[in-house]
Amino acid sequence: QVELVESGGGLVQPGGSLALSCTASGGSVFSIYSMGWYRQVPGKERELVASVSTGSVPSYADSVKGRFTISRDNYKNTVVLQMSDLKPEDTAVYYCHIQRLRQHYWGQGTQVTVSS
Repeated sequence: QVELVESGGGLVQPGGSLALSCTASGGSVFSIYSMGWYRQVPGKERELVASVSTGSVPSYADSVKGRFTISRDNYKNTVVLQMSDLKPEDTAVYYCHIQRLRQHYWGQGTQVTVSS
């Protein structure tokens, strides 16, 4: 069992910045292959925002390239998504995600609202 604890969601004005943090804990946190963030808005499918896998460079959705930065601390089992120049279209529920072997784990989701 792996549990993900998310933090950092909230309300921010367009052009502002926000950071999301996710920490994985549990007896199976070893051998985590990938950590990342997805987001979902009502009526749409959940989409990948950014992820980083062991031995690979980070991957980003085209819509966030140049604005978001993902970083992973393998010793703390933590992944941070730094979001800058936020736009209203970034408004969504953001979900932390990890992949260990062939198992997938999801956080409960944290709301990010970009509005003036």
